[in-house]
Amino acid sequence: MSADVEQLGLRVFPTPERTGTAATDTDARSGTASWGRRLWASTWPKLIAVGIALLVWQLLYASGWRPAYVLPSPKATFQELGQQLSTQRFWTALGITARRAIVGFALAVLVGTLLGLAVARSRVLRAGVGSLVTGLQTMPSIAWFPLALLVFGYTERAITFVVILGAAPSVANGIIAGVDHVPPSLLRVARTLGAHGFGLYRHVVIPAAMPTYVSGLKQGWAFAWRSLMAGELLVIIAHRPSLGVLLDFDRQNSDAAAMISIMIVILVIGMGVDVAFNAVDRGLRHRRGLIVES
Repeated sequence: MSADVEQLGLRVFPTPERTGTAATDTDARSGTASWGRRLWASTWPKLIAVGIALLVWQLLYASGWRPAYVLPSPKATFQELGQQLSTQRFWTALGITARRAIVGFALAVLVGTLLGLAVARSRVLRAGVGSLVTGLQTMPSIAWFPLALLVFGYTERAITFVVILGAAPSVANGIIAGVDHVPPSLLRVARTLGAHGFGLYRHVVIPAAMPTYVSGLKQGWAFAWRSLMAGELLVIIAHRPSLGVLLDFDRQNSDAAAMISIMIVILVIGMGVDVAFNAVDRGLRHRRGLIVES
């Protein structure tokens, strides 16, 4: 009988046999096992994809399609990566790139969020600026660098400027789309209960738009990361090594193994942040009942 009630989504109060330390330990073990299954379910497809990529890489190397100094083997590349990880130069470069990414993306989120909220609330701004935001999003980030170098020179501000312009439009479009997809019935109920102006946006509109906003943040990060890598390849600042600088230095020295190893680091960082955004997005959808756990 209790199983039938649970299938109907009704709450079943624990019986005396389920209470106490034994029930708590059982629930804890069940929760840990469930978390482990979810982690494995999300990990094994990635491992298979990595394995396939490495296999294709090894087959291309073994076929002699390109000489070893142009296309090194996976083994030689990962050996080079291990050597890179043991040097202070690499970690200094990684720290500089990470700081640029965090600062640039944070400023892009701030600018994009304020712009998105302003456009979403004002019909005049939407008519005048809405299409401009979309146009900026489609514009290649590298096209901004001539202007950035002209205005800021070969400085950190030039890189940050392009990162902001690359990411902010995606963030703005994310929050605009989220606000546009808030159900009108929800707004009517909120106004009936007395929510107006800033309170309406704070307690109703923004929480309802959050999943789409997170998608905009995810896309904005992708644009920010690409813009940053382009900037570090174009804007070389003295005594400021970065991943882009290491990549360009290895290219100039025709060191393919070192160059590909830095590319792998850049790829892993981008994938890691994407996984974090996916976890946040999944958590939001789970709390809203949009995901049914098996």
